[in-house]
Amino acid sequence: MSESDTERDQPKQNVEEEKSDNIHDAIKIVIKKSHANNGLVQGLNEVCKSLDRKEALLCVLAGDCEDAKYKKLVTTMCKANNIPIIEVEKRESLGEWLGRCKYDKTGEAKKIRGTSSVAIKDYGEETEALNFVLNHIKENAL
Repeated sequence: MSESDTERDQPKQNVEEEKSDNIHDAIKIVIKKSHANNGLVQGLNEVCKSLDRKEALLCVLAGDCEDAKYKKLVTTMCKANNIPIIEVEKRESLGEWLGRCKYDKTGEAKKIRGTSSVAIKDYGEETEALNFVLNHIKENAL
């Protein structure tokens, strides 16, 4: 049974990967792959440790983070350690991508716990979405 479950999951992942025509869809897929591979950290303390130790390959920051000092700290640490940073619009989106929510019967996310930042330490498997994100980082580097 586990093989058939795996086969059913494969087409969904491929369809999801094909939709990575913008940075937000691509980063969503990269975060999910990294999360499945235990390759990311969340929370200010863990993200800052990862940035300070230069373990992070990429940092994702929510644009609607309530604390300006939080955003400034994470942004400054990324710049100081030459770690690329990508900003997403909402904390809730980032929390949902990390699975910090409950789903109702229709599959709609409910009770989403927002997350202000995530540091990716391991991308997991190589996908089209990962290539899209890496190209986006190269194009937007100063």
